[in-house]
Amino acid sequence: MCGIFAYLNYLEPKTRKEILELLIKGLQRLEYRGYDSAGVAFDRDETEIEIIRCKGKVQALSDAIWSHENVTDLERQYQVHVGIAHTRWATHGEPSELNSHPQRSDGENEFVVVHNGILTNYKDIKTFLENKGFTFESETDTEVIVKLIKHLHETHPKMKFRELVEQVSQQLEGAFAIVLKSKHFPGQCVATRRGSPLLVGIKTKTNLQTDHIPIIYSSKATKILKLCTKLSLNDDERDRDAIKMTGTHRNSIAEDNEDAHRANLLTSNSLVGGKLARSNSTTEFVPYEDEKVVEYLFASDASAIIEHTNRVIFLEDDDVASVEDGRLTIHRLKRNLTGDASPMTREIITLKMEIQQIMKGNFSSFMQKEIFEQPESVINTMRGRINFEDETVVLGGIKDFIPEIKRCRRLLLIGCGTSYHSIIATRQILEELTELPVMIELASDFLDRNTPIFRDDVCFFVSQSGETADTLMALRYCKHRGALIVGITNTVGSSICRESHCGVHINAGPEIGVASTKAYTSQVISLVMFALVMSEDRISMRPRRSEIIQGLHSLPEQIKQVLNLDEQVLEMSKELFQQKSLLLMGRGWNYSTVLEGALKIKELTYMHSEGILAGELKHGPLALIDQAMPVIMVVTRDSVYPKCMNALQQVMARGASPILIAEIDDLDTQKYSKKVLPIPHTVDCLQGILSVIPLQLLSYHIAVLRDCDVDCPRNLAKSVTVE
Repeated sequence: MCGIFAYLNYLEPKTRKEILELLIKGLQRLEYRGYDSAGVAFDRDETEIEIIRCKGKVQALSDAIWSHENVTDLERQYQVHVGIAHTRWATHGEPSELNSHPQRSDGENEFVVVHNGILTNYKDIKTFLENKGFTFESETDTEVIVKLIKHLHETHPKMKFRELVEQVSQQLEGAFAIVLKSKHFPGQCVATRRGSPLLVGIKTKTNLQTDHIPIIYSSKATKILKLCTKLSLNDDERDRDAIKMTGTHRNSIAEDNEDAHRANLLTSNSLVGGKLARSNSTTEFVPYEDEKVVEYLFASDASAIIEHTNRVIFLEDDDVASVEDGRLTIHRLKRNLTGDASPMTREIITLKMEIQQIMKGNFSSFMQKEIFEQPESVINTMRGRINFEDETVVLGGIKDFIPEIKRCRRLLLIGCGTSYHSIIATRQILEELTELPVMIELASDFLDRNTPIFRDDVCFFVSQSGETADTLMALRYCKHRGALIVGITNTVGSSICRESHCGVHINAGPEIGVASTKAYTSQVISLVMFALVMSEDRISMRPRRSEIIQGLHSLPEQIKQVLNLDEQVLEMSKELFQQKSLLLMGRGWNYSTVLEGALKIKELTYMHSEGILAGELKHGPLALIDQAMPVIMVVTRDSVYPKCMNALQQVMARGASPILIAEIDDLDTQKYSKKVLPIPHTVDCLQGILSVIPLQLLSYHIAVLRDCDVDCPRNLAKSVTVE
């Protein structure tokens, strides 16, 4: 982890200064993902590669680049050049310059690589290479990749760069996305992925010749793999500790054949998980007609590419993308092991993201901006899906699967962190409107238990990024057992999008801050809309559906009202920011609210906070209450109001003076505290959306007062792409 950015210009003249500025800007666009060090690799001259790395922020890397002794002749132009860059979040080895990426094969920088993910068999590969005489200078798992490529290149010097990467990628186990360059193959760039996101941006001055790039399946490549395996193990350097290289990886998951019904429903224009039709286009991408000028950008995230081009290809697991002489080809060593009909092309997709969406504007941080964007983001989530006049709801991404979902045995909703809290927030309304058993699961715990899954289960996987490693592993676990997979994500083209049978895009817009805010409210609304779709043909539920739909209609204006509490929340933050602990209590519809609020406070302020179910107060948490313990309670007029009032009185009896989040017109409740954050009244299942916003604001203001980095909390990453 955590961010990859690479740039290749072919016959598009760029100065060294322009290339370095572009690489630095690409890393700055990826800063929100979280990192602790950064680095770049670029051409020093025609034959040598320069690597500059440092611990700390991208700005520190920028300073190191411009002051480096080998960064001279900034106006020198390159007709063809490959530059790679990386922000690292330490997994193997402490944050340091030596452990930063790019990692190199040797002191001459013959091969250099940037890598996201974790290699689970790197120790075996490292032992193999050490027995071949290689020495290692870093503590990273990444270094084995380039050293293994160098070993293969030395024993098979006629192999192409792409073939070297193909063979080595087959020896790697775990999750990875890698981009490589080499002094032996100037002007070439090779990238591949498995379990970690990677996309390719294409920028040309003219129209594209094709919208699809066919995948090249090569039997020759498979034979090379077998030959290389044999040579690498049986040459004259063989020793007893050499690892056994295989063309498979332990964590590959063979999927069952999907039902014919599901296969027929998966079309190329499906919102989530659509299959691509075979194209008659050429076997490689070239710019239109005889125009050869082209620029390629490789990145972990579209936010690093969008200011340059909106035409991208999302690579699939085990794709190998190679650029040589300005031509992009995508290769695979093998077809799907199960024999399923798999896409024969990779589609060039036009992103709808705009550069303004990933800029702060007039706000001091991305998180603050995203909190205040929620009136618009919830509208975008509902736009085109809810007709408020005739009170109908249509979710295009799953409408063809609704009959199958209605026949299911149970619903399973699976997520991590904030996404898990959105599941808790909607469990009750899903049970009420679908009249189906609803299970909610933390993805990591779900995998630990080897939970029984059946073919008539429907499994929802909720993830803002669509790349959360535990959630993705749980998805594959359920898909392998024949369940229907529904993805709920905020990122078009993400792994969960592509691997789901159907799904809903929450349309919240890019979320840059590590702490999720607007994605949470949009996830809740998306799941509420699903519940409304499931109950549309039930006459007995029409009054309830109507109440919820009208509540959704009023929600954007009510969110604006809540955001007006910002100054009031700031004043309360000044009283709380020096505290060491904070308890939040709620019940019923607001249990998820206090869990999410406590998570935000932990993430941003590094203060201990705990969300407590008010019904559990007497079973332990009451022992924490005294005059010195700050408490926030969410008390709204719903079915559990009397029980919440009981908990409030118990807390006050122990000397605490809780801050209340209560409804504007509920004066009786407000009398119990001098510190009240009043919010509008709405239908019970939506009340949590309004009550969580003051807690988002509170966590933001406390973090600012404690001088914490709001957008990039320590030790955290936006996209958790490793287990």
